[in-house]
Amino acid sequence: MAVLVSIKVKGQTREGYDGVLMAVRELVKKAPGFIMHCAHPVEDGWLVTEVWQSKSESDEWFAKNVVPYLPPGIHPKRSYQELHSVVTPFDLVFDSEVTLL
Repeated sequence: MAVLVSIKVKGQTREGYDGVLMAVRELVKKAPGFIMHCAHPVEDGWLVTEVWQSKSESDEWFAKNVVPYLPPGIHPKRSYQELHSVVTPFDLVFDSEVTLL
């Protein structure tokens, strides 16, 4: 089942986020199960939102490819929501019950 992953990164700065993104941007585009990524600053840090085909694909990729690049003292809080539908202009193949409109 596709999931929306919300990642609250308290204390993260634009520079810190950009540094992590530079390190992983091209890798995440090729990651199994990856659908989309977006991010923006919030009052006390940064909010990253991603859509993945599964929670397990997201968790595995995050642990292997993001955690090693996090600035010292930064500990993201991840939360998940199973999705009913995903609308995209791209042709994607899902192995789950998500409705692609």
